[in-house]
Amino acid sequence: MRCLLIYDIPDDRVRQKVADACLDYGLQRIQYSAFAGNLSRAHQRELMTEVRRRLGKHAGNIQLFTFPDDVWQARRSIEQGEGDE
Repeated sequence: MRCLLIYDIPDDRVRQKVADACLDYGLQRIQYSAFAGNLSRAHQRELMTEVRRRLGKHAGNIQLFTFPDDVWQARRSIEQGEGDE
């Protein structure tokens, strides 16, 4: 199932640990604090358990959204690098 994981974590070290967990589960970074990809329900639960563990007692907000493929395919996005016109 298509997933979007977003987070707001003030501590740089903890934020990097959560980002690393997302990459470990095969998600791709789509913005500084947003990762997307395909995860089974079991892997969704595992990932949320892991990021909760990595967050520990630090402040933070982590949210995981799931989308059916047709909804994901209908999304709209704009992507350009610096200096692109």
